[in-house]
Amino acid sequence: MRRAATKKAEGATEWGRGRLLGILVAAGVVAALLLGGVGYAVYLALAGIGDDANATPGVAAGETDRSTVAQGTAHRDEIAAAPMLTVPESAAFPADKASETAPTIKIPAGTGVNGPGFVMTGFPHTPEGAIGQLAQIDTAVLQSMSLQTAQEVYNTWALPGGVSAEDWWITVSVRAFLTSTDMGEVKDPSASVTLEPAAALVRGTDGPDWTVVCVLMKVTATYKQEAQIAFAHCERMQWVGGRWMVAPGAPPAPVPATWPGTALANQAGWRTWSTDNTTDPSYSGDEHQ
Repeated sequence: MRRAATKKAEGATEWGRGRLLGILVAAGVVAALLLGGVGYAVYLALAGIGDDANATPGVAAGETDRSTVAQGTAHRDEIAAAPMLTVPESAAFPADKASETAPTIKIPAGTGVNGPGFVMTGFPHTPEGAIGQLAQIDTAVLQSMSLQTAQEVYNTWALPGGVSAEDWWITVSVRAFLTSTDMGEVKDPSASVTLEPAAALVRGTDGPDWTVVCVLMKVTATYKQEAQIAFAHCERMQWVGGRWMVAPGAPPAPVPATWPGTALANQAGWRTWSTDNTTDPSYSGDEHQ
């Protein structure tokens, strides 16, 4: 049975559509209503979701050492709860100035085969493979913007012991998007949402079968007009049955949503996404890569 989500975010659900739209408009976003749900999710990340996920101002982000021997629950909770850099809401919106060259991280392309919930799978048994799998999970849900899809994907890709499908942060994001645009339980056919992986990071590992990873996406939303926003998401991931799945436990501490390629993104620890197209299409998931 999944743990109930913490209640701290409930107050944030009444944070106010007016304030959200004010931030979006102030940032120069022309499709504010369409991006409202995504912006709300960014707000949740910045404000903190749950008592075990509080960011501390001024804390630098960075990858921890990759452990080769599993140390257990306490060590995993410590990795997941480690605070990251706190950034303003405006950091998620497109920036004109790019930073100095950022370090890159090579993410395997996967095998292109659809797994459970029609999510592409075939990623190797590495932290980078976990990043690739998480990006595919997020993309499958956020591009559809359907509550049913969100719950189906989570139920097939999450192990018992985490939040419920209804309280999963991506489901909350979809619900906020649909509510702010008055679209019901699925997005309007005339609207489109596309995601482009832009950066990623490994927050830590506990042996070869467990890791906390984060993805940073450029989200482009079109509904009469077009707008963009950065969307960041972290999860505990565990290797089970030949694939990476969302692991049990409290959600990781919030990760800063910064526009990719900026100095602030570098400061937050993001590494520029580089696709590794050398992934063996015959990979079966039975061996460590």
